[in-house]
Order: sequence, then C-alpha cells, then structure tokens
Amino acid sequence: MISKNTLKYCKKLKVNNNRPWFQENKEEYDEAKANVKSFQETLLAEMQKIDSIEKSKMFRIHRDVRFSKDKTPYNPDFRLSFTREGAHRRGGYYLRIAPGETFVACGFWGPEPADLKLIRGQIAQDPEPLRKILKAKKFTDLYGELQGDQVKTAPKGFSKEDPAIDLLRYKQMYVSRKLTDKVVCSEDFTKEIIKTYKAIRPFFDYMSDILTHDLNGIPLIK
Repeated sequence: MISKNTLKYCKKLKVNNNRPWFQENKEEYDEAKANVKSFQETLLAEMQKIDSIEKSKMFRIHRDVRFSKDKTPYNPDFRLSFTREGAHRRGGYYLRIAPGETFVACGFWGPEPADLKLIRGQIAQDPEPLRKILKAKKFTDLYGELQGDQVKTAPKGFSKEDPAIDLLRYKQMYVSRKLTDKVVCSEDFTKEIIKTYKAIRPFFDYMSDILTHDLNGIPLIK
C-alpha cells in the first residue's frame, strides 16, 4: 500500500521545494521512497500476470532545470514506468503518484517518426478496428477517449478529407485515468491499476500487430 505519509511528504515538498528543506527532511524522503519502491515491486509482480514486462523504472526526484523557466529542484511526486518485453510488444505503462493528482497512463507518448508514419498508413487503409477498440465500453468507462497532441489540418502525405482524418491527426496516442487519494492509500490501489492496464490491452495488441507488419501485411520482425 501507499502510505498516507508518502502523500503528505509530496505535499510538503511542493510547498518547500528547495535544497535546504529537502536536506533537512532527507529521512522523511527516504521513507517515502522506500514505500513507493516496495509498492513498485508488488505492482510489477501483478503486472507480470497480465503482460510481459521487461523493466520497471522509478524516475529521479531531481528535476532537469537546464531548459526550464521553473527552477524548482525537485519533482514533488513519485513516477513509475513499465516497459513491455520484446520488439514485437508495443506501448508502455506509466504511473504518477501525487496528492490529488495521481493518474495511470498508457500508450505512445513519443512515437518514432517511422512508427507514426506506419500507424497512420495502417489506419488510413482501415480505421474500423481502431474505432471499435476506442468505442468499447470498458475502454470508454475507464479512459473516456484517446488523448495526445494533434496536427491542425492533416499530416504530410494525407488528405484532410480522409474519412479517418480524426485519427490520423494524432502525433501522440495515449490514455489516462485519475485516481483519488482515498484509492491511492487503500488496499484496492493495485487492483485498480491492474484493471486499468488490462483495459488497454486490445489497443496495445492492435498497435503491436500493425507496427510489426508493413502496409502489405508482410512481417517486419522475424
């Protein structure tokens, strides 16, 4: 379980986001980090039951402020990612834990240009499989709708009159679900995350299939 003290620490760090305070309260940070690390291991074990996960990562609390106007040195949250195993499995899982701002996310945050071109080409050929996935009740109940940055008119090489232009405009393709602090600190937190991640599998399976075949259906991975 995620401790209420972990969320309290994140809240205090957000208000006192400076090095002196952080150093003075290092022990509290270590306890919060250990709590999330333990939760990460539990969650990973459960995720392995529904997917093949190659690696799990906890992001650093230190912010890279080199190119940011915001010079606060720390991320007042805990963030985890889970990478699917093998070149034939596409998509990734993400979790952010923060007071009042916890969310689960999955999908394609920064697809490679070649992958994005192939995704668009496959969708243009037949958008109905993807539409069916995005309209499924389990998908809409948990995620609402597909998210991500989009081009304003039409991507290069595609017509703005294409019947699938609403899907072709996406430069990113991901979904997210917010969770309350009550759920985060409950015994049901892991269960809710797993339920959320399971709901994305039809989308991941579709993407894995189209990204491992060219537009003529010939496998790209041997």
